[in-house]
Amino acid sequence: MAKKYSSKINKIRTFALSLVFIGFIIMYIGIFFQKHPIVMTLFMILGLLAIIGSTVVYFWIGMLSTKALQVECPNCGKPTKILGRVDMCMHCREPLTVDPELEGKEFDESYNRKK
Repeated sequence: MAKKYSSKINKIRTFALSLVFIGFIIMYIGIFFQKHPIVMTLFMILGLLAIIGSTVVYFWIGMLSTKALQVECPNCGKPTKILGRVDMCMHCREPLTVDPELEGKEFDESYNRKK
């Protein structure tokens, strides 16, 4: 059941990588409008903004990653980082928690939300 989840850091990194490719695709679409320089420039600027956005997201997750709690996964024994009360192991997707109240409970990402 827990296999559909992934660690929060990996989700954000995947989003940033997708922004890079989306930016390239938007810029590539702009090539088809070479006869209309304003439209082509608009697509090029939008693609560039998506790539700059991915850079900002990568920087943000890098700074967040340095502050994350690093623990050793009890399942695979590799070091992994935890954001929030519950997270998944980056390597084997084992549910992890640092909150003793949540130990043994079914994994749910809603435990990280503030009440």
